[in-house]
Amino acid sequence: MELLELNALVRKTVGNGPARALRREGRFPAVLYGPQTDSILLSVNTKEFEQTLKQGKSGQVLINLVIQNGERITQPVMLKELQSHPISGDFLHADFLKIAMDRKINVMVPITIRGKSVGVEVGGLLQLIRRQLEISCLPLMVPESIEVDITDLNIGDSLHVNEIQTEENIEIVADTNFTVLTVTAPAKEEVEVSEEEELEEGEEADEEETEEASE
Repeated sequence: MELLELNALVRKTVGNGPARALRREGRFPAVLYGPQTDSILLSVNTKEFEQTLKQGKSGQVLINLVIQNGERITQPVMLKELQSHPISGDFLHADFLKIAMDRKINVMVPITIRGKSVGVEVGGLLQLIRRQLEISCLPLMVPESIEVDITDLNIGDSLHVNEIQTEENIEIVADTNFTVLTVTAPAKEEVEVSEEEELEEGEEADEEETEEASE
């Protein structure tokens, strides 16, 4: 996975007022943190950040953060959390986690499907239970997705996480052998009752009630 470059400025103010002032300037607040290091308050340009997100080809974004604070400092980071306004969608705050390029990280990557299962060919339904998997690998080895082949799956078959093969040095993180996807039997079609049949059934019911009343 390629590291995407993003510029950031060190900020000294905190609180809602300064945050609103930043957003009026086309920026929003962020923080950089990591193990055994002090957090650094930052601000990033909103449009530049949007472009960085668009360049990301998977659900996880790895960034080479360029921090301007009198001198230029670069730090590889992972976008850990992004807060957005629930209505406007405006960015409110971003959390960046420091990473080391020679140490494995845990990230979520999407699942992609290859092939068409024999069960689906005869009318079965494919149910994707997990759309993402957590993996552990070096930052530059994070794949865009984990591909699974479903060609041989028949109706009633399932694919479990332990059956998924990954490239060398990429490990799927899973405490249990959970189900990733399954092929189920098609739902039974309800028999539609025509208006004539409903009418005949209604007439028969009326006749039975009339006979019971006469007795």
